[in-house]
Amino acid sequence: MPSLRTALLQSSGRPGSPDENLAALDEAAGRATAAGARLLVCPELFLTGYAIGDAVAGLAEPADGPGARAVAEICVRHGIAVHYGYPERAGEAVFNAAQLIGPDGTTLAGYRKTHLFGRFEREWFTPGERAVVQTELDGVRIGLLICYDVEFPENVRAHALAGTDLLLVPTALMHPFPFVAESVVPVRAFESQMYIAYVNRTGTEGEFEFTGLSCLAGPDGAVRARAGRGEELVVADVDPGLLGASRAANPYLTDRRPGLYGSLV
Repeated sequence: MPSLRTALLQSSGRPGSPDENLAALDEAAGRATAAGARLLVCPELFLTGYAIGDAVAGLAEPADGPGARAVAEICVRHGIAVHYGYPERAGEAVFNAAQLIGPDGTTLAGYRKTHLFGRFEREWFTPGERAVVQTELDGVRIGLLICYDVEFPENVRAHALAGTDLLLVPTALMHPFPFVAESVVPVRAFESQMYIAYVNRTGTEGEFEFTGLSCLAGPDGAVRARAGRGEELVVADVDPGLLGASRAANPYLTDRRPGLYGSLV
């Protein structure tokens, strides 16, 4: 099976301006396609911005809203799948959500963040209730989480047991937590034997200073691509051959003894 070339867009775009963020996404999709990528992953809440306070409610939209339709047009125009974060409105509730749209403009999967971080998120968002969301792209089984979710090993292990090959994690990682991008994410990839695309915002928004350091970590714990602190598009391959070899050499999932872990739940 051929590798899935994946592009990570490290950017905060223009907080509060979905139109400008869509324009930035369109430009990045063109660059990613030129680099041979079939998948472009954006940061948490890329469509609207993260630290936008009470503007969250006004900018939230349904999963099939105008933002989704605009992203679908970008996907079709460039022939690339796009995974992006946005505030999703469903009735009276607003979720910190992410959606993966395929190269043909079809929605492949949507996910609502289950573990909300800090006072800001708990004020504006409702937590999601579905732990494992998956789909497939070019034969690779893709799973979705958002930011703080990946810091809970149970979440990543649940994906591993469900067969996730590549876990997409848009994030808004801020200071003083750069060690999450530098250390936690590669360890998660190794201990659960999968690729993790961890894609961060950058710069300052309101009270938050984002760390950058987006990465694609492999099942061997090695980082295949790493961004710096500023705006950047990095590209690397998700190799199913390496995934199979690594799982054979590191049998964490088959050596588990679930009967001993009942106290965890």
